[in-house]
Amino acid sequence: MSSYYTPSSILTDAQKTPLTFDLLLPHLSPLNNSTPITPGTRLDLPLWLAEMLAVSKPAGPGSASLATLDMPAALGGKVMNALRADPKSVDVRAQAQWFYGLGERMLELFEEEEVVEVLTETFKARALEIADKAQNTRTVQQGDGSSDFMNTLDEDERQRKYSEQPTMAAIP
Repeated sequence: MSSYYTPSSILTDAQKTPLTFDLLLPHLSPLNNSTPITPGTRLDLPLWLAEMLAVSKPAGPGSASLATLDMPAALGGKVMNALRADPKSVDVRAQAQWFYGLGERMLELFEEEEVVEVLTETFKARALEIADKAQNTRTVQQGDGSSDFMNTLDEDERQRKYSEQPTMAAIP
């Protein structure tokens, strides 16, 4: 991500991520019900809010953290296994509209070398497929099933110009 004020950065930070509360918050409840938030309550919140709650600690000596940020399902084990098997067959847009941006932001918070490797290889494989489809427009127009792949692209893949060098931070 380049700057926080770019639309893609703002939209990436708005994606939902799971957060598990570690403390009782008796005067705070989710909007959909009136029960207080208890330890173990899990909510899907926008990434920017979940990150702030995860790094916040209440005042007082020896106090526990307010909440724990969890890895979103879009970057979970099932998706990582599917990406390892065949990156071009996974609908990354269905996982997260800004899939690579979400991965990049989560990797700023978690040290997951395996996720870095899988996302890097996925990005490269899919970029080659996109470039191939861009060069061979005749087969795309004749309906060789390319539109199925093109519908699985996340927003970064749709907007990125592959004639330039990829700028994903996780790529070495």
